[in-house]
Amino acid sequence: MAEFIQIIVSGLAAGSIYALAAVGFTLLWQASQTINFAQGEFVMLPAFFVLVGMNFLGLSMWPAILFALVLSLLVLGVLFKKLVVEPMLPHGTLPLVIATIALGLLLKESVKEFYGATAQPFPPIFPQTVFQAFGANISVQDICNLAISMLAIGGLQLFLNRTRTGRSMQATAQNPGVAEILGVNVRRMVMYTFLINAALATIASVLISPIYLAKFSNGETLGLVAFIAAIVGGFNQIRGALVGGLLIGVIDNISALYVSAQYRSAMPLLLLIAIILLRPQGLLGTSEGRTV
Repeated sequence: MAEFIQIIVSGLAAGSIYALAAVGFTLLWQASQTINFAQGEFVMLPAFFVLVGMNFLGLSMWPAILFALVLSLLVLGVLFKKLVVEPMLPHGTLPLVIATIALGLLLKESVKEFYGATAQPFPPIFPQTVFQAFGANISVQDICNLAISMLAIGGLQLFLNRTRTGRSMQATAQNPGVAEILGVNVRRMVMYTFLINAALATIASVLISPIYLAKFSNGETLGLVAFIAAIVGGFNQIRGALVGGLLIGVIDNISALYVSAQYRSAMPLLLLIAIILLRPQGLLGTSEGRTV
């Protein structure tokens, strides 16, 4: 029982970080019909921004994290929208998808060339201690990662539902034409969405890198898992992305312990297939009817 509690807590902590990236997928889709297949690299890159701040600029950890956040907002938010999404979006979804795949490869190979293929140690931001709860060894890092991820997603939900800007962003996502008629600055609301995605990616990067180290290839797994989490939960629901991320994190840990560690990476794919077959709109998603 103690072992089961331990893997559940660890799975929820990992899944909450996946959820941060999955929420970014959902936000970009709602705001601009953008499926960002570079999302994994968006989570990988801020960790290296932190290392650049610490190793090359001589910053301490927290100023380096702030430096990484600002740089991520610029590169992964503003420049991504201006240089990739806006030029490609008028040509349809497929060219934009191809562009984001190419962007992901560019970011990955650029980090590999600049920092090398060797995994880089990343400073922990929480104490590396454990405590006993119901006989299980619970990591302080896992609890802090889970708490911060939940606070970030909960704060985002409050912002979207309780503030004028948040409601304007939702109106833009639902019907940009009507929102513009009602006086909403649609372009600004879409830009806010890209900035929020960059901020969520930075938080996820800082939380997960002390566990898996800073590696140029981290984005491959993170991007795939986040995409699956978004689909499993419901691609048009933020809370669905949260549920999908948590579910995948728990299933991954349980399958590694009770099934086989060799096949743990296949479990999210099996879950994805099951959801597509049984509930295509996702666990919490809603069907979107189309006129044919």
